[in-house]
Amino acid sequence: MSDNRIDRYTAKRQTMVERLVSARGITDEKVLNAMRTVPRHVFVDQALADRAYDDYAAPIGDGQTVSQPYMVGLLAQTAKIGKSDTVLEVGTGSGYTTAILATLAERVYTIERINSLSNRARKIFNRFYYKNIVCIVGDGSLGSAMYAPFDVIVVTAGAPRIPMPLARQLSEGGRMVIPVGEEKNQTLNLVIRDGNRFAVTRIEPCSFVPLLGKHGYEAKQVKY
Repeated sequence: MSDNRIDRYTAKRQTMVERLVSARGITDEKVLNAMRTVPRHVFVDQALADRAYDDYAAPIGDGQTVSQPYMVGLLAQTAKIGKSDTVLEVGTGSGYTTAILATLAERVYTIERINSLSNRARKIFNRFYYKNIVCIVGDGSLGSAMYAPFDVIVVTAGAPRIPMPLARQLSEGGRMVIPVGEEKNQTLNLVIRDGNRFAVTRIEPCSFVPLLGKHGYEAKQVKY
């Protein structure tokens, strides 16, 4: 990749953060700096690289998308991720949101049900030396009891309800950010654990691809 192309993408990334993320109300400087740093264009198909910093959810195949920049920023800001936090991400997808989370946290475990997407993301993580990401293939609605508890859980797919296996894998005081609602229209929820209780705060309307799995939607129910 030529220096000119690197400069062009750097400029696009700065513009994306200022116009599509910061200007829409994302104020956490740690999140904004992570988004200024992570090269979003490497997580989409090469043919779409020049549009990677535009305000849309780029398709990545298998009915999945890279969430629009503002929504990635909102997920990360709402989760209030600290440097020592262990994070579970449900829905690796392209790996872009994973990379943002990994820039903020100590360690990120990311689950993806589609093996080819998980493998593609893992190759990008290795290429850019993300050493604090662990990729898992499986049903994300079940979480990962092996690595629980988690300080933060970020779900990047819409669920019909809050999956209790995920809620129970939060540490005391842990936060989960999850879209909940209908197949294509949800509300972003913040769930905070307090002992055996879970306080839920509704953040704002959103639209994510459906969470498929035992505690999500069944694949046969979903129409892409």
